[in-house]
Amino acid sequence: MEVDIPEVKKEVEAAFALYETALVTNDVATLEALFRNDSRTLRYGIAENLYGMHAIREFRRNRSPQGLIRKLDRTIITTYGRDFATANTLFYRDSAPGKVGRQSQTWVRFDDGWHIVAAHVSIIDTPMT
Repeated sequence: MEVDIPEVKKEVEAAFALYETALVTNDVATLEALFRNDSRTLRYGIAENLYGMHAIREFRRNRSPQGLIRKLDRTIITTYGRDFATANTLFYRDSAPGKVGRQSQTWVRFDDGWHIVAAHVSIIDTPMT
């Protein structure tokens, strides 16, 4: 299996960038389109466990659009073959000093493009090292 095929990696990097822009601008339609519309899609959030696109959609549509701006750090996107990828990043928000967020996503290419099938978000105290 080839890892990080350049053209595939660029596709996932573009999808990840689209997700990030949609997230900080609260573009709910784009966020919903980037997650796989499937009952097996999941998102573990900071205070919620969302199973299926219906639950993810409900969360996104009811989330406050305030305080979404963030700074990313140490983003790592890795592709495996032509149809599978992971994206992991740290994030910081001015509204949460002393905290670091961690985000991981599993991306799969389907006939209609790249979609997130699993995501996890958590926040911890900023490590000392």
